[in-house]
Amino acid sequence: MSTLGSFIWSIADQLRGPYRPNQYGTVILPFTILRRLDCVLEPDRATVRELAARYENPNRLKIEVKKATGRTFYNTSNYEFANLLADADGLADNLAEYIDRFSADVDVFEYFDFKKEILALEKAGLLREIVKSFGAVDLHPKMVSNADMGDAFEYIIRKFNEAANETSGDHYTPRDAIRLLVDLLFAEKDVDLTEGSIIRSLYDPTAGTGGMLSLAEEHLLAQNPEAKLSLYGQEYNPQSYAICKSDLLAKGHDATNIAFGNTLTDDAFKGRQFDYCMSNPPYGVDWKQYAKAVREERDSAGPYGRFAPGLPPTSDGQMLFLLHLTHKMRAPEHGGGRAGIVMNGSPLTNGRAPDPKKPNESSIRQWLLENDLVEAIVALPTNMFFNTGIATYIWILDNTKHADRKGLVQLIDGTSFWTKMRKNLGDKGRELGDADRAEVLRLYADFTEADPDYSKVLRNDEFGYWAITIERPLLDDEDKPVHDSKGRFKPDSKKREVENVPFTYGGSTAGASGKAEVIQAYFDAEVRPHVPDAWIDWAKVRTGYEVPFTRHFYRYIPPRPLAEIDSDLEKQVTKILDLLREVEG
Repeated sequence: MSTLGSFIWSIADQLRGPYRPNQYGTVILPFTILRRLDCVLEPDRATVRELAARYENPNRLKIEVKKATGRTFYNTSNYEFANLLADADGLADNLAEYIDRFSADVDVFEYFDFKKEILALEKAGLLREIVKSFGAVDLHPKMVSNADMGDAFEYIIRKFNEAANETSGDHYTPRDAIRLLVDLLFAEKDVDLTEGSIIRSLYDPTAGTGGMLSLAEEHLLAQNPEAKLSLYGQEYNPQSYAICKSDLLAKGHDATNIAFGNTLTDDAFKGRQFDYCMSNPPYGVDWKQYAKAVREERDSAGPYGRFAPGLPPTSDGQMLFLLHLTHKMRAPEHGGGRAGIVMNGSPLTNGRAPDPKKPNESSIRQWLLENDLVEAIVALPTNMFFNTGIATYIWILDNTKHADRKGLVQLIDGTSFWTKMRKNLGDKGRELGDADRAEVLRLYADFTEADPDYSKVLRNDEFGYWAITIERPLLDDEDKPVHDSKGRFKPDSKKREVENVPFTYGGSTAGASGKAEVIQAYFDAEVRPHVPDAWIDWAKVRTGYEVPFTRHFYRYIPPRPLAEIDSDLEKQVTKILDLLREVEG
């Protein structure tokens, strides 16, 4: 638990009465951001005011401020938390003026509708006490690290969402899950991240409050303090966007790299590609409201558009973000890119082998695997996330795989590597400790030499199959086959069945190229002996791909001995009889 976050949230007790608990966050979050920025700007406040008096042009002023302070943002107001309370009658106006005098790139308070909140606090007679309480909290980076500030934001958001009965998982991802994702994303052999002054770019299309971006930067700087990681992100939730942008501003990043809006309908970084991409998109979220825009983009962009490989059903948009990430990975001819995404189990198997004219989730998997983009998939423990206990998976993508990984996918079962939390946070009762993450990384690094109970390495074509339609003749009243006008058997739709034939059936390594031979061999061995009158409708053969993760790690658990079960039953019967005797007595 964040001690700082808990302390800041305690300020919300002053709001009781005029505010309901589900409204506390609209005050606490923007005030926390304002106080953090106030503390960050404090050392250079006098310098900036002097520069503002000399340079009226905001573009020139920004350049001069950057030279003098190293920061891209500033505030030219004469007010700060230290003197706001001096003018009791003008507090609301002075606070509004303070916010207005931030440089144009600090637009975050607009997304909280903060000025409206200031007036509401003043009307309720609470503004002075709230300003006083936040002014007493020292959030200077020397006192509160970026990591601790991130933890505090997480705590405050979770408390806000609990009070509002909202889904906190829409706004941030547990830091232990992010750390594993970052570890895997940067787990490269050929690229030495410790090289002096390296420059890399990282992009998150579902940035939330910026936790992924921040932890990725911490990871890289821990390995190489001279490294530079340019952070880019887009977020559609106004409050999350405001927090993310504020956090990165305070760390000296370019604020224009964080965009507001819906990534799927308005890609803020169209035409841009990145060294690393990462995302934790919302699970099972309906995208019907912008399906028209997505389909129009797919149709107009052609075969090289981001949604060209296929579209998932409008009930779940996870795979749209998966496709978007592949589109954002730096092209192989420019050095290549890697991506990591956290999703639930649906993208592994949902979607049958499709009609080629209607590409679906299976088509997306086919495109990913046939283009050799999937490097590894890691199963996480359940109860890892704040708002759901379901199974989740990390996918690692790479468009320039190392030679030993080409044509292969590593599946890692990390479901048993977890540490029980002392206290549950929502649905989150488990966490990935350092030892747990190290074990998953060891399995990843060992690759083909890893423990087969926890790691499987499969060829891309081992995920492919043909869905074949098996027909049987329609029989007349005398149980004789009915023929059509061309003398062929008429199929009986009630007896029609569809079976999946793995590309690798019978030990075949021909993949899709051995289609007819493998299908016929399957039919002759698995179908014809049981239904001699059946046939294959070759016109309806469809290609599908799935990743049956749990099947690959199925472990047979033999039933208990019958004598042991009988003994337990006898004990229970004896207890029941004893209870009945007590009642009768």
